[in-house]
Amino acid sequence: MRILQAPACGACKVAGHCNAAESKEKIVEVFCDNSESYKKGQEVTVTASGSVARKALYLGFVWPFLILVVVIFAGEMILHNEGLAALCALAALVPYYLVLYLCRNRISRQITFSIE
Repeated sequence: MRILQAPACGACKVAGHCNAAESKEKIVEVFCDNSESYKKGQEVTVTASGSVARKALYLGFVWPFLILVVVIFAGEMILHNEGLAALCALAALVPYYLVLYLCRNRISRQITFSIE
């Protein structure tokens, strides 16, 4: 399914001059039992459960943030160098995102969308 993501400020008078007002097109896999009842171009409402939203939030924002904070503080305590601690924190995200990439099929089965 192709989704046109429009920002809330799309109706603003100066939206043509603002990068925040750009609409984006995204492709999302939606599973439904009666797909033949929908036509191409038909407007539908795509939903996700609260648990799916929380799981996506944790995977995308919470865990990476916690990794950054923990590694920065540990690096600062061990290395006594803020710059090097920050580089170590960024480097610590590489294995996290690599594991996410390797588990993408399993994650995509857990994070699903449906048509309302």
